[in-house]
Amino acid sequence: MIKYFNRKSKKYEIEKVAGGTYLNWTYSSPCGMKLLELIIKKKVFSKLYGNFCNSKYSKKKISQFIKDFNIDINEFRENYKNFRCFNDFFSRSLKDTARPIDSNKNILISPGDGRLMVYENIDLNKIVQIKGYTYSLFDLIDDPKIAVKFKNGTCLILRLCPTDYHRFHFIDSGICESTHKIKGNYYSVNPIALKNIANLFCKNKREWSIFHSDNFSDILYVEVGATCVGSIIQTYLPEGTIKKGDEKGYFKFGGSTVILFFEQNKVTIDKDLLKQSNLGYETKILMGETIGTKFTY
Repeated sequence: MIKYFNRKSKKYEIEKVAGGTYLNWTYSSPCGMKLLELIIKKKVFSKLYGNFCNSKYSKKKISQFIKDFNIDINEFRENYKNFRCFNDFFSRSLKDTARPIDSNKNILISPGDGRLMVYENIDLNKIVQIKGYTYSLFDLIDDPKIAVKFKNGTCLILRLCPTDYHRFHFIDSGICESTHKIKGNYYSVNPIALKNIANLFCKNKREWSIFHSDNFSDILYVEVGATCVGSIIQTYLPEGTIKKGDEKGYFKFGGSTVILFFEQNKVTIDKDLLKQSNLGYETKILMGETIGTKFTY
């Protein structure tokens, strides 16, 4: 059971997990863990399922998925009946009106839809993965010179569920460097898995880049793949001019994670988000939603 805080209703809710029974069995039973290590975490497993989600045979899953998880089809830029396969639906674009963005340069927005955890004054060697589990930023990006820039900074962990909109965006105007790719496994990023696999983010396939933000200084973007994520697709133009809210990329099928690191004294996170994170709860967030402000002395 995964409980999260709904910011709009100001109530705690239970997440309806796609494949919840399978996840619990895989990450909580000896037999499941053995199968996980032998097959499920491997690239070939996710690639095969990704190929199925790219095929016409997967199209029949779309209608039932929308019904089971009460997904709002009115937000879709394209009629879901026109999607050729499940991955077309999964990586769908939304209407501009579906995710309004505050253009105020001092407002910090969420880079995507998902469940958000935030941490301030981070220890680079003990960044919280989930309560009781930590990892090192040095191990996450394998670049000590970049990692040290974010000492005592702020970390945002946005977990995208399979039911979420799966495109991620820039939180400010600026210029983004090229993407660095790190090979890895394909563990689930669901809290069920995070509680059972130490250093999970540092073990999974991931990509990272430095975004030179106009108003929040340098930001480290990290995208983490997961079970059945066929690909992490970067759609931005490296070194090109970026506007606030522009698309950075998208994930193909599967739950995934976007992690942002800010330098010290660059952002002030909204108090309600900090409170829930300190209590150990994720907060449900939409892309473009205000989550903080520019730090002022």
